[in-house]
This record gives sequence, C-alpha cells and structure tokens, in this order.
Amino acid sequence: MPVEIWYIIALLALICVTFLIFKRPIYECMFYGYILMVALTGQWENIFLYVQKSSTDTLFYAIVAFLVLAKILDLTGAVDKIVAIVMSVFGRVPGGAGYTAVITSTFMGALSGSGAGNVATTGTFTIPAMKKTGFPPHLAANIESASSTMGNMIPPSATILAALGCYNAYSGKEMSQSDFWFVVWGIAIWFILQRLITVFVFCKVHKVKALPKEDVRPLKETFKEGGIYLILPVVILLPFILDYFLKKGFFADRLGAAAGNISSSLLIFTPGLAAIIALLISRKQKKVSIKETVNTLSSSVKSIVPVSATIFFAYCISNLFSATEVGLKIDTFISSWQIPKIVLCLLIPLVTAILGMVFPGTAQTKIFGVTMISVLAASGVNPLLAAAMLPAITGAMEGMTPPLALCTYTAMGIAESDFKKTTYNAFIWVGLHYIMSVICLLGLLPIMGL
Repeated sequence: MPVEIWYIIALLALICVTFLIFKRPIYECMFYGYILMVALTGQWENIFLYVQKSSTDTLFYAIVAFLVLAKILDLTGAVDKIVAIVMSVFGRVPGGAGYTAVITSTFMGALSGSGAGNVATTGTFTIPAMKKTGFPPHLAANIESASSTMGNMIPPSATILAALGCYNAYSGKEMSQSDFWFVVWGIAIWFILQRLITVFVFCKVHKVKALPKEDVRPLKETFKEGGIYLILPVVILLPFILDYFLKKGFFADRLGAAAGNISSSLLIFTPGLAAIIALLISRKQKKVSIKETVNTLSSSVKSIVPVSATIFFAYCISNLFSATEVGLKIDTFISSWQIPKIVLCLLIPLVTAILGMVFPGTAQTKIFGVTMISVLAASGVNPLLAAAMLPAITGAMEGMTPPLALCTYTAMGIAESDFKKTTYNAFIWVGLHYIMSVICLLGLLPIMGL
C-alpha cells in the first residue's frame, strides 16, 4: 500500500481527534491537518508557497463573496420576503408548507453555502407552518434539514466552486463556470424532484392538510411587499445562462475570443452586483442607514471568517497534494484493483457520507475531489459527471450525517422534535439521497449539459 494512503489516514485521524475529542473548531483542525501534511511530505520549504497559491485563487475569493452576499440577504430581509411569496402560492395545497420548505430552503441554501444557517432563517417560518398542518415535528425537522443542505449542491454554492476547481485540475483545462453550472443544475433537478416526491408520500401517510385560509396571505399582498426581491435570482443566474449560450454557435462565431472572456469575471462580479441591489432595495423599503448596514455587516464577519478559514486551509492541503501527486498515486493504486464501475458508484458516496461526519463539504471536495474524479473516470464514469456529482455526495451529505449534522440539529431545535424519532427518520432521507447519487453516477438518468 502506497505511503500516500497513510497520509490520508493520518489526516483523518488528526481531524477526528482534535474535532471530536478536544472539541476544537473545524478551521483550527484543518490548520493542524495542513501542518501535519507538510511535515509528513517534507514540504517545509514550500509551506508558504501553498498558502500563497490558495490566497490568489479566484474561486476561493468567489466563495467568500457569496458568503458575504448571504449575510447581506439576511440583513435585508430578502429571505423572509421570498419565503412569504412561495408560501402564498403553495400554502393552500395539502402539504404546501413542506413544498415551500423544499423550494425556498433549496434556493436560499445555495446562496448561503451554510445549510445550518439556512435552517435557522427559513426554518423559523417553514417548520412551524409544517407542524400546524399536521407534519410530525421530527418529519418537519428532516424536510427542512434535507432541503437546506441540498443548497450546497445547487449553484452558486461554495462546494460547487470547489468542485469546478477539482475538474479543472483533473482535466488540465479551464472549464467555464456557466458550462459546469448547467451540468450541476441538470443533476440538482433530479434531487429536487426526489425531495418533492418524498414530501408528497409523507403527506399521504400522515394525512397532512393545507394551511388554514386565515394563515395564508394573498399572493398579491406578499408580492407587493417582496416581489422586487425576485430580481435577485435573475441577477445571480442570468449572467451564467447568457454566458453559456454566448460562447456557442451564432454568438461565438461573431464575438470570437470576447465570448469566452465573460466567464472570467462572472463569479466575482455577480455576488457584488446582487449585494448592491439587495441593499438598495432594503434601504428604500426599510430606510436603513449606511451606518446601520456597515455595523450589521461588521458583526457578521465573525460567522464568515471561520467558514472561510476552513475552506482556505482545505485549499492549502489540496495544493500540497497536487504538487506532491498524492491524488495521482492513490488513483494509480486504486485503479490497479480494476474495481467495477457499479462497485465504485456504490462505494464512493458511502465513503463521502462517512467523511461528511467530520469534514465540511467544501473542504472534503477540495482535498479529495481530484482523486475521486480520477478513480471514477478510470472505471468508466464520465469525468465531468463525476465532478458535478461531488457537491451532491459531499456538501449535501455533510449536513445530514452526524456528528457534523448541523442542519439536522438546528432543525431539531426549532421543531422541538424527539432526538430518536428525528434520527430514525433522517436515515430515510440520507438513504434516498444515497440511492439517487448512485443512480446518477451510473448514468441511468439523462443529465442536462452532458
């Protein structure tokens, strides 16, 4: 067995011990992991080189930009307004509160990059509404949890940006964000459908009703209050959709190289523009002063920095692994076993679920992503599909698998649900997500963009 396997084992062991036993914050554990990898690989002379490379990575700054955008959306109340609009549409349908949870939590989770943070915001509206219409507390908690953590596999989440970086590293080419996003959306549609069908089945089992008429605000009223915030999804997604089509066929023939240059600025430009628009709308509606906005954002830094630091040190470890060819050597070793495609498609999502018990999804993707893509590709899986599936098997699973299942714990607290019942029900959601992951990896479903 190559020594690189022992590097991974040592890294996992150190993080497990420092996080689970010594109760150190995960970003600190990742820092210790980086130092350990430097020591084991003898890369002391390059210790700052990998730090410098991580600090100049465009994708890393894009991740931080979207984290800041999420805080601004919370500050402006955009989340509450959008939830209210969706509730007006689905509230009159039996189980409508559950469908609202899936739709709003999925989208807002994609923006925030924090499943637990999303549960804490949208969950305060959707979970009480679900309980009021007949959803058992433990089921309401899991619907919100499973929906929020799915945000990590839908653009523009941080995990997807990390997965794109892994694919670029594997292929040796720079794939545009828009092309990659289309494939990820193609995968996400199937998972959203799976969540909605699961909610529908549970509604039948528990005989869930619609919200009382007096609790459903008219769509005209909620749209008047918050309809303007619906411009934000357009601002965030439209540039990538245009970029995808501008670089192909008729437009590409006429724009030439300029068509491909659009992608390079989208990831940094888009969250900034969305943030400015959200602040302008909020300032007009709430009369919030610039000073109040700055003070609120300053207080939010404490929650952004730990997440950013965790991702940063994951980038450092990933850069070290790339330079020392750790992933390549593990890939060569595993490929020599000639494991059948179906076995790897069953095994790798299971491994990532276990890793998700300790590793955040973005960190897991950045550290192990290239190796996973290589191993799956060697068995016959389309490498682009393997890369686009990383957020589904790392980021989404992370929030549902204990002891790092922050989405589940947060939702459990809001729902005041029984721990045992919530845990048992969570196994159903995790199991269905795992099955869907295997089906997608095997190529049994048509995926848009492939």
